Order: sequence, then structure tokens, then C-alpha cells
Amino acid sequence: MADDTGRWGFETRAIHAGQRPDPRTGSVIVPIYATSTFIQDGVGGVRDGGHEYSRTTNPTRSALEEALAALEGGRHGLAFASGMAAADVALRSMTRPGDHVILGGDAYGGTFRLLDKVLALWGVEHTSVDLSDVAAVRAAVRPNTKVVWCESPTNPLLGIADIAALSAVAANAGARLVVDNTFATPYLQSPLGLGADVVLHSTTKYLGGHSDVVGGALITSDDELREQFFFLRNAVGAVPSPFDSWLVLRGAKTLALRMEKHSDNAERVVKALVGHPKIAKVYYPGLPDHPGHEVAAKQMRRFGGMVSFAVSGGEEAALELAARTRLFILAESLGGIESLIEHPGRMTHASTTGSPLQIPGNVLRLSVGIEDATDLVADLLQALD
Repeated sequence: MADDTGRWGFETRAIHAGQRPDPRTGSVIVPIYATSTFIQDGVGGVRDGGHEYSRTTNPTRSALEEALAALEGGRHGLAFASGMAAADVALRSMTRPGDHVILGGDAYGGTFRLLDKVLALWGVEHTSVDLSDVAAVRAAVRPNTKVVWCESPTNPLLGIADIAALSAVAANAGARLVVDNTFATPYLQSPLGLGADVVLHSTTKYLGGHSDVVGGALITSDDELREQFFFLRNAVGAVPSPFDSWLVLRGAKTLALRMEKHSDNAERVVKALVGHPKIAKVYYPGLPDHPGHEVAAKQMRRFGGMVSFAVSGGEEAALELAARTRLFILAESLGGIESLIEHPGRMTHASTTGSPLQIPGNVLRLSVGIEDATDLVADLLQALD
């Protein structure tokens, strides 16, 4: 198969990039290379592909990495054992003791925990800033700022950052812009094309898409960063198994189809929630009155499948509502085919309690799945009533 990747559309890349039929058997699906080591034809005589030990490289993982790079429009993709493993390698590659990181004021709790409880012990400082306020980000830059860490949309309040504007701020500061693209996915948003240096994914979420795998990824076009990420990942062993790599590769094939359905269903859910007497506020960038709507419309294909909302009756009312849904499953994580509901303040973002990033107790987050939209709306309405 000729390498026409650069000319292919997204859906074609998702199915074919890095996934050529196996030359020995003819298998049209990339095999699961369940091996820890590879024969060498003499000392140092590795065979085609250059594989010697699966912590360093594995053919199944390499196929996934090529596919992820193609989907994000980058030159290099690296797969990890989890999204947090990817975040750890990225931050430890790009910072040293005494360096400074700018973090969004509405960031994933795990990222905040990594910076606040782990890297802080290593001497890395961080400042939380509203990334939608470019002037505030510029004002937060210090001489030792090395990384601007961005989510757009954010988790869980669906804030929007102007990625192109932040890339200019980071470049002027001599810092790197990392964009966690987990919520948007490469189908809905292309941060590297907007000036980001690195894109991060929890492939556990939409890229895997079926709630059956845990993984992460970093994508970049910077050769030096790729080498640093590759070295540290190999040194600490933060790699996914061949089977996990295969599951993400399998899931990514249908990403475009699923994201269209996730977005369709989320729009139906938002329409049902807006104006409901028991809902104080709906967080969704597709709403015209969302403060980041215009920026999101400019840099996203659609607005995605994540919806958050504040319940009028306070935290107890929110907890009671989350317990009454039938189709929306009370569980952490997101991006799977099934719909989930969670209470960020007590679940995914519990680590932010007492910090400036603490989530209001009356907020619930929905990961809207690909079920029948009428059924999903009916489930939420019965839980509200």
C-alpha cells in the first residue's frame, strides 16, 4: 500500500494509517504481537522494524503510534500505559527543579494532583490561571516558565481556550504549549495545527471508545521532544501492553462515526436541560451564550459529547439526582459508547478540594453516549422529576 497518508481524509487515516496488511500472513488487521523479546540475527542484528524488547518498541504499539500521529497531524506519536503516565513523562521531560508550569484554572484533577503532590516535591512550581483570559496567562508567565498546560474543552466545566493565542504566548515566553485534547479528540480539534507543541490524550476515553482499555498518548512534530519522551518512557517503562495498544487502534477506527453521534446526543440532552426549573446552569460550548462559544466554533468541528450542569438544590440535590438515573451509569471516566454521570467534586476531581480548582458541589458531569437520544433525555427528565 502506497503511503498516501498526507492526502487521506480523517476517516481513511483512522482505518489505514500505520495499519498495512501483514506482509507474511496477509492479515488485514494489525496482529497482537504478544511477545516480550525478539530474535536477533547476531549481536545487534535486529530484523525489519528494529524491535528488540517490547518495553522499548513493539509492532502493535508502533502501528498505534503511527495512526495517532496521522490523526493529529503530527510526525511522532508515543503510546503510554495511561493518560497520567503520558502527562508525567511530558512534564518531567520538559521541566527541571525550579521551573514553572501554567495550569488551567479548571483542570483535570489527576493533572493537578501530579503537579501539586508529586512534581512539587521535585521543585516544579505551578500557577492556576483562567486560560480563556489570554492577558491573565501572559501576566502569569515567569522567567522560569517552561510549560503552558491547556485543556480545551476543560474537565469538567467545559471552558474554552484560544489555542492559537496561547501558542503565541508560550512561544514568546520560550515555553511549550501542551494541549490535552482528550475531550475534543483529533476528530473535532487539531491543536498542532493551531500552534501547540504537544498533544496529550487519555486514550482510555474517546479514542478507545468502549470502556475496555486504559492508555495514553503524546503526539508532537518536534524531533527533540520526541526523543526526550521516548527516552524517559523507555527508562521508566510507562508502556501499554500489545493488547491494550490493539484495543485503542481498534477503537480509533470508528472515532469519526462515534463523535458525530456523541455530539448529536449531547445537543439533544443540552436542549432538554436548558431552562429546566431544577437546573441552575448548563455548561456546553455549543450554547450561544457560553463565553467560549465563538472560539470553540472557530477551532472545533463540533462541540463534543461532554455536558456538565449545576443543580439548583445544591450538592445533596445533585447527589440524589445522580443516584436516580437508570441509563446514565454512575461511574468515573468518559468517552465510551455508554452514557455516564458523575459528581466531579467527590469523584474525579476530589484531589482539588480546598484548592482554587475545587469544583462546586452542585455540579454533575455527563459523558453522553451513543444510545438512542430520546431514551437518554427521558432518563434525565425522570431523574429530575
